[in-house]
Amino acid sequence: MSTEQAPPTLEHVAKVAGVSRATVSRVVNGIRNVDPELREAVERAIEQTGYVPNRAARSLVTRRTGAVALVVSEPSKHTDAFPGGVFADPFFGRVVSGVLRVLGPMDVNPVLMLVDSEKARKQLVNRLRQDRFDGVLLISIDPRDPLPSLLTVAGVPTVMFARPVQSIPMSYVDVAHEDGARLAAEHLVARGCKQVATISGPLDTPAGQDRLAGFRSAMARHGQAYVPSAEGDFTQTGGERATETLLAQSFDGLFVANDLMAMGALDVLRKHGKRIPEDVAVIGFDDSGAALSCRPQLTTIRQPVEDMAAEMARLVIERIGGEGERVTSVIFEPSLVVRDSA
Repeated sequence: MSTEQAPPTLEHVAKVAGVSRATVSRVVNGIRNVDPELREAVERAIEQTGYVPNRAARSLVTRRTGAVALVVSEPSKHTDAFPGGVFADPFFGRVVSGVLRVLGPMDVNPVLMLVDSEKARKQLVNRLRQDRFDGVLLISIDPRDPLPSLLTVAGVPTVMFARPVQSIPMSYVDVAHEDGARLAAEHLVARGCKQVATISGPLDTPAGQDRLAGFRSAMARHGQAYVPSAEGDFTQTGGERATETLLAQSFDGLFVANDLMAMGALDVLRKHGKRIPEDVAVIGFDDSGAALSCRPQLTTIRQPVEDMAAEMARLVIERIGGEGERVTSVIFEPSLVVRDSA
């Protein structure tokens, strides 16, 4: 007769921890809203018993694959704006970092996918129908993108980064864009700027609209009824074009709706003999790696992208586990990061 000891089970862990089997299962499957003391007891019992979750068995019971699709859904015209592809934008690296912070310890694999065509969209939907992924983390800024609605109709557990353009029942994380723009306005006023201008993001997106509205509203409170503006597209080249347009008017302060466009704005201002910040104070938005690459380094509004992406991952895990059926929004507060440009 074999003397080999059977591997520990959920029941063994539950007995050692003094909790129910269901509680152990919730901890093992990464469900967030478990009492911290119970979670700690379960984790101690797992370590004591040497229990190792059986991923294959868990998948059969829960129909889970252990994979989540991190989808960047962008029109081809937008991806073409970034040399080296859309992932050259430093924003995406910060998103991946935040997602991995949560999914890595849960043994859930994020699969990065770029959906930039009708063909790629159909391929993604087919893979979801085949249960290739447990859920989707979605980044989409194209207001005409049908993918958010398709995922909603399909009932796929999905969480978006940023508020959906369409009015659909989908959970999302976002930053308080208008509050960030107000911080920029207050800083320019405090510096003594008398006539300010702004480069907005695309005005068919919530971020573009909200940052422009917040900045104009704050400047109106300080007596500047008219704020010259030019629309950009969140790329460095777009920032250059918009700055050339604005130079037809006089301004001593400039708020730019993201750091990449601000980088382009600084280049154009220098070419026209403007000293930064002596002649024109410049503020960006995001606090991305581009802000540190600028010369001078960019004063900017920080959105905590890593924390936002981590929360997005937590929300999708809850939805996958059936713990997050209610459509949820989590809004993060921005902050001002003062460097050399303003």
